[in-house]
Amino acid sequence: MVWGLFVAGAIIVGLQLPFVHQPATVRFSRPATTSAVAGPALAWPAIGSAAIDIPALGVLAAQHNVVLPIASLTKMMTAYVTLQKLPLGAGQTGPCVTLTPQDVTTWLDDKSRDESSVMVQAGEQLCELDLLNGMLVHSAANYADLLATMVSGSVGPFVALMNHTAEQLGLRSTHYGDVSGISNYSVSTALDQAELAVLLMKSPLVRSIVIQSSVDLPVAGVVNSFTPYVGTNGVVGVKSGRTSVAGGCDVMALDFRQAGRTRIAYVVVLGQRGGDLLTPAGQAAYALATTAVANRITQTLKKNSVVGHVGWGSDLVAFGFKKQTTIYRWGQKNRAAFTVRMGRFTTSIRRGQIVGWVRVADLARPLALVASRSVAAPTWWHRLL
Repeated sequence: MVWGLFVAGAIIVGLQLPFVHQPATVRFSRPATTSAVAGPALAWPAIGSAAIDIPALGVLAAQHNVVLPIASLTKMMTAYVTLQKLPLGAGQTGPCVTLTPQDVTTWLDDKSRDESSVMVQAGEQLCELDLLNGMLVHSAANYADLLATMVSGSVGPFVALMNHTAEQLGLRSTHYGDVSGISNYSVSTALDQAELAVLLMKSPLVRSIVIQSSVDLPVAGVVNSFTPYVGTNGVVGVKSGRTSVAGGCDVMALDFRQAGRTRIAYVVVLGQRGGDLLTPAGQAAYALATTAVANRITQTLKKNSVVGHVGWGSDLVAFGFKKQTTIYRWGQKNRAAFTVRMGRFTTSIRRGQIVGWVRVADLARPLALVASRSVAAPTWWHRLL
């Protein structure tokens, strides 16, 4: 009798096992979100070309992205290559050079051609940090030459290094004919220059330099920045330039706040015309930058907002977000892309248990999904009833 009961019990348990270990059914629904209305139309300039790069929002866009002369925007690559070869830490000045009469002649030649330059004198000592300050803030062409010589011994090999670096960075529409941008053979596209600006501004040193509206240099004294709006209304530089062929060019970085953190929007305008060239370039860049930032769309994923249901048979429990989260989109990207990864359940699910994760595009960490109540897996007896 005992053996018979044992066998019968084993049969019953065996019949229940397929049901006990049956995976839960999962059904998904798109979570509800609240959204702010998108901002004004983007203020693309009427002439020339332009680009927007907002890394925090996954934005990279351009209009009339053609190859054009870039004037003193060339000096961004001069600075980038210099810092790759001669990195500077906080409080460091880098290697120094003692200027010669030939350096004074170079400055006088630049001045006679109405190129942006900084006064120097023979015997003066300038260090890498001084040269970067003068080149990026006051766009000093003679300082760019000095940096090139410091790194490569002369300007020619340094220009070759600039072009090699552009190729390595994937800036396929960029070519340099000199270190300062006076040459019409220093050309690029707005998109390439935006991507270079993002790379360059990863350096805290560069950011601390380009945000200055003026800089105090040995011998030359205080010289002003040519970059429009720098230091005002959230503008953090980066570089401007102008020649009669290139027109007015501007690479502008604009700070904005998002989720309690400072983010940066980068815009580039090339080939602007009118007045002193720099003013219309700055105006076009600022208008594009502010409208680009205004096109952010804020979306809130509410706590417990239903993402789907999980369970067995007709007994399904809703699951939703463990906590409220705010995400940001841009322009027409007004719906976030969700990827859901669920756990595999063969036994009961408890209230508040994490049942899966949602990966949201452009969000660093996945969001936890939790069950709204408990649910038990069905047994064989439940199946019979």
